Amino acid sequence: MTPVTQLPADFTLLQITPALDTGGVEQTTLDMARAVTEAGGRALVASRGGRLEDELARRGGELVRMDMATKNPLTMLRNARRLRSLIRDERVSLVHIRSRAPAFAALAAARAEGVPVVTTYHGVYNARSALKRWYNGVMVRGDFTIANSDFTRAHVLATHAVDPARVRSIPRGVDLARFDPDAVPEARVRALRARWGLSADETRTVFLLAGRLTRWKGQELVIRALGAARMAGGPEMILVLAGDDQGRHDYTASLRALAELEGVGEAVRIVGHCADMPAAYLAADFALSPSLEPEAFGRTAVEPQAMGRPVLAAAHGGTAETVVDGETGWLVAPGSLTDWASALTTAALSPPETRARMGAAGRARARQLYGLDVMCDATLDVYARVLAGQAGAT
Repeated sequence: MTPVTQLPADFTLLQITPALDTGGVEQTTLDMARAVTEAGGRALVASRGGRLEDELARRGGELVRMDMATKNPLTMLRNARRLRSLIRDERVSLVHIRSRAPAFAALAAARAEGVPVVTTYHGVYNARSALKRWYNGVMVRGDFTIANSDFTRAHVLATHAVDPARVRSIPRGVDLARFDPDAVPEARVRALRARWGLSADETRTVFLLAGRLTRWKGQELVIRALGAARMAGGPEMILVLAGDDQGRHDYTASLRALAELEGVGEAVRIVGHCADMPAAYLAADFALSPSLEPEAFGRTAVEPQAMGRPVLAAAHGGTAETVVDGETGWLVAPGSLTDWASALTTAALSPPETRARMGAAGRARARQLYGLDVMCDATLDVYARVLAGQAGAT
């Protein structure tokens, strides 16, 4: 990836993110670390760290270990003092804040040192009180705000008193070199299917729901829909749930119990965290994104399209932007058991030519709109414009 935007000489970026485990925030942090280093700058990340630390280092980023996930006021005050020293000692050019909790300390430190601030609104945060709206509002108190979808940008403008010229939609990027079906050996796919308990001659349609195990991601809904489809005499299907429960072991146990109750216990495979997502999408026939609440962007609806797999997604939030109904997959009424059961059946009965057509259309659209270089170049452009004092970095 060759950056289009030229950064100033001796540019140093400091990104602020709570952890480096899994998720879109963490992945985008790593992507921008690589983009900055490839553009000739330095990329620092203040975070408590996590399983992606080694990958950050491989991409040229430097971890500054701090408890950026804390909400303890005393720790946040200490963080602000330490961040001021870091900004000053490392001659940080710009601070990019990616989460609310550490934003207060990071914003205070950057302002004290006279360094510009960019924030990214990675999610649509609930705000049921004036205090919560004030808390969320820290994410628009920098010099410029990036929203990770048009849906998120609309939410920011509707919720906060902010100049629209200071909020830009930059969809999250997908690493098209990694998420390339031609780059994944068949052996990786076979090995993964074997780990999922799928035999070499498995003929049932395989649906993959990737994402952490939590209720709002819709795992319960899809298990019930699978059971309803079977009760209605639909085709045999397999549902693979790939994701970390992050300590919510009771929820994982409840999913297994629900599958047994619905009569689809053998058809539901809860496989835990999956490190090889490109192979995972190829190991399935369709990907699912049934979130009960709107996704701000929905990485797991775009990545499978890049791999040539049609997607069934809830028709709200960011996924309503990234999935074209009837062209790259199907949009399904959010939370509707009947509609999801029908959609699973429709997909499972779809002929090979329909799947191939949708897969090709999704892959072409992902490459055009959601490539990693598109996101990184747009973000580097924001950095350059903010550094030049141009508030409307559009």
